[in-house]
Amino acid sequence: MTTGQDPGPAAGITGVTETPEITESPESQESAESASAPDASDASDASGRPGAQRGIAALSLPHQVVAAVALAVVGVLACVHLGMVFLHVAPSNTLSKQHGEAVDEWVYPEFEQNWKLFAPNPLQQNIAVQARAQVRTAEGQWETTGWTDLSAQDGDAIRGNLLPSHTDQNELRRGWDFYTASHDSTNKPNGLRGALSERYIRRIVLLRFAGQDMGGQVERIQVRSETTWVKAPPWSDEKTNNRPAHRVLPWWSVTAADLADGARAEGTEAVR
Repeated sequence: MTTGQDPGPAAGITGVTETPEITESPESQESAESASAPDASDASDASGRPGAQRGIAALSLPHQVVAAVALAVVGVLACVHLGMVFLHVAPSNTLSKQHGEAVDEWVYPEFEQNWKLFAPNPLQQNIAVQARAQVRTAEGQWETTGWTDLSAQDGDAIRGNLLPSHTDQNELRRGWDFYTASHDSTNKPNGLRGALSERYIRRIVLLRFAGQDMGGQVERIQVRSETTWVKAPPWSDEKTNNRPAHRVLPWWSVTAADLADGARAEGTEAVR
C-alpha cells in the first residue's frame, strides 16, 4: 500500500551520513605552494649562475688581480697628485724647498694653480691688456687704429663656456705677467728674459690682429695695460681709487719673425 509520499534517497538506510566537501581558498593554496617551492636566490647561488656574486668577486682570479692592481695604481696616483698640488699652493716649507723642482715638473703646465694658501694680500685689481697698431693703407698713408681690448676678447670667449680654452684663459694673462716680471717700471729689461717676453707679447698681439680688418698692413704695434681697482664691499671702510691706471709700452716695429709664419720657421730652425 502506497501513501503517495516520496521517501528520501536515504530512506531505509541506516548508519550512513553525508560529509560535505572541503575546498581550499586560493590564498591558502598560494601559501602552500610558496612554502614547498625552493627560494629562487638559493637556487641561483647553488647553481653558480652569473649574478650569484657581484663586483670584483664575480671575476676570475686573473681578472681580480688585474683589477686590484689598477685600483691600487689609481689610488697611489691620486695621493701623489694631491700631495704635489698641496706643496705647490702651500706656503714655503722644508718639503717644498727640498723637492721644489719635482713639484714644479709635476704641476706645470697642466695643473698650475694661481693662488696660494693663506695669501696675505690677494689680488684686488682687474688688469686688461690692450693694443693698437699703425698701418700703411693701400694709398701709402699711415693710420693709427684705436685701442683693442684683448682681455675683453678672452672674457667673451670664456663667459658662458662650459669648457673654455686654456689659451683664452691663460695665454695673454701669463704673457703679460711674464713681461712685467722681466721689466722695471720704465719698461727696461731687468734680466736676460726681457727680450724673450717682448717677442712673446708681440706675437700674441699680431695673432689677434691677423683675424681683424686693420685697414692696411700692420707696421708697428703698441701695448698698454689698464688697471682698475676692485670696489670694496659695503661693510668695508677701505677707500679705492675708481680711476683706471695705464702702463703704456713703447711702439714696436713688426718684423718677419713676429708673424705666424716667421715664428714657426724660427721655431723649426731652433729645433734643428
